[in-house]
Amino acid sequence: MKTGVNGVALGVCIFFFLLVTVMGFLAARWRRADNEHSLDEWGLGGRSFGTWITWFLLGGDLYTAYTFVAVPAAIYATGAAGFFAVPYTILVYPLIFTFLPRLWSVSHRHGYVTTSDFVRGRFGSKGLSLAVALTGILATMPYIALQLVGIQAVLDVMGVGGGDNTNWFVKDLPLLIAFGVLAAYTYSSGLRAPALIAFVKDALIYIVIAVAIIYIPIKLGGFDDIFAKATAALGQTNPVTGKPRGALVPAEAGQWTYATLALGSALALFMYPHSITATLSSRSREVIRRNTTILPLYSLMLGLLALLGFMAVAAGVKVTNGQLAIPQLFENMFPDWFAGVAFAAIAIGALVPAAIMSIAAANLFTRNIYKDFIKPGATAKEETRVSKIVSLLVKVGALVFVLTMDKTVAINFQLLGGIWILQTFPALVGGLFTRWFHRWALLAGWAVGMVYGTVAAYGVASPTQKHFGGSAKEIPGIGEIGYIGMTAFVLNLAVAVVLTFALRALKAPEGVDETRPEDYTADAGDPGVQVELPPATAGSAH
Repeated sequence: MKTGVNGVALGVCIFFFLLVTVMGFLAARWRRADNEHSLDEWGLGGRSFGTWITWFLLGGDLYTAYTFVAVPAAIYATGAAGFFAVPYTILVYPLIFTFLPRLWSVSHRHGYVTTSDFVRGRFGSKGLSLAVALTGILATMPYIALQLVGIQAVLDVMGVGGGDNTNWFVKDLPLLIAFGVLAAYTYSSGLRAPALIAFVKDALIYIVIAVAIIYIPIKLGGFDDIFAKATAALGQTNPVTGKPRGALVPAEAGQWTYATLALGSALALFMYPHSITATLSSRSREVIRRNTTILPLYSLMLGLLALLGFMAVAAGVKVTNGQLAIPQLFENMFPDWFAGVAFAAIAIGALVPAAIMSIAAANLFTRNIYKDFIKPGATAKEETRVSKIVSLLVKVGALVFVLTMDKTVAINFQLLGGIWILQTFPALVGGLFTRWFHRWALLAGWAVGMVYGTVAAYGVASPTQKHFGGSAKEIPGIGEIGYIGMTAFVLNLAVAVVLTFALRALKAPEGVDETRPEDYTADAGDPGVQVELPPATAGSAH
């Protein structure tokens, strides 16, 4: 392990950081609209992105710095159980092919900017819309924090910021600078900034993965030696738990956990606000359909990326924090200049999703809290101003989270966020296909799922933590260990179905549905699509 500051790697990383900073500010002039003061323009890039821009934007949005660090880190820590991310990203694309085009169509027809806008319009319920908005914001905050954790991991490995005894300001100054730049160009350029930077981010990641998957195995003696060394290392007994550290193949006892975690994660991924924000920025329904067929290329990259975890084990990488395993592997194995390229890929891989996530959270607050409950008469210009300010506050909150709390807390809350965001699935996806569910039943199901998921996760302990030690627990009535989010989702759906029957029998008021069947298949060129309408007027009648 190298000591001190890696000047060459740092210099290369700074070069790419300055490059994307310039691009971020120039993005404000890219495809500039006549009226920039609307959430359609600032928050959705004018709803004008084509197939390739949307592909890079979604890839930059979903495959984050935390993915780059955490997926192989899970392999490094436990073995093949960490591969659950690969099947879940394979499952997700046929799933979204069925509902994302419908969401795009109805959103463009009515000028919806967020998922909560759609839920409010479909079910005529501001309460259900508020629940979806608050869940989205809560689930997004720790996700943003983890992007900053990814940047911090790179800085730590490069030796930037000094040791543990260094003054906190000096130690965290590089992260503060990165945050300040991110906040500035997001404020000025909106979604156009991460859309433009995503090209650089994805190009760097593909280059690094292509080189790593060839170069590192050559240095380690080939994949046969890598898997042999990984098998031996993972089979060693963990002195804390008294059990093997992990396994090259998932044990039979963990198969329910593996399967339910993969399925639950697939259902949850496109419930996150940032996923929908990137989706709604595309210019046509066909762009979304094409993207669901080419996005699996990222799953191939993710599978290769996961193999880096075995390489870190075989290379004898020793770190106290598993999140540092892959940056340390790059530091140990690559020449300094290419390590700088790899570190830049991770750092920029944090900036792109962090920008999109902050914009998505800000849009939820502006449209579904500020406009619905605080100032219903807000103009499009005022909505944009509020959203810009909130996007800054969201990033400040994430930064404070990272700088003041243990990093494991951020990881735990991100796991909890996945459980939470899955509970919005019945209202969003269910609403895209049927109006059968009663709005109050959906709200009650959401509440049950949220409470059960939170309480169950709180009760999970690990060797190092008393609470929130994981996201798997025994499934009631089955006895197998499974993903808490899926159990909560089943309870949520069961409550929604039962109460819908009961409320319909009681003839409880159902709310006004402002959508029509043809809205769900409309394209940009079809009559009545309100792509040009500002969000202040589109879809606001209740």
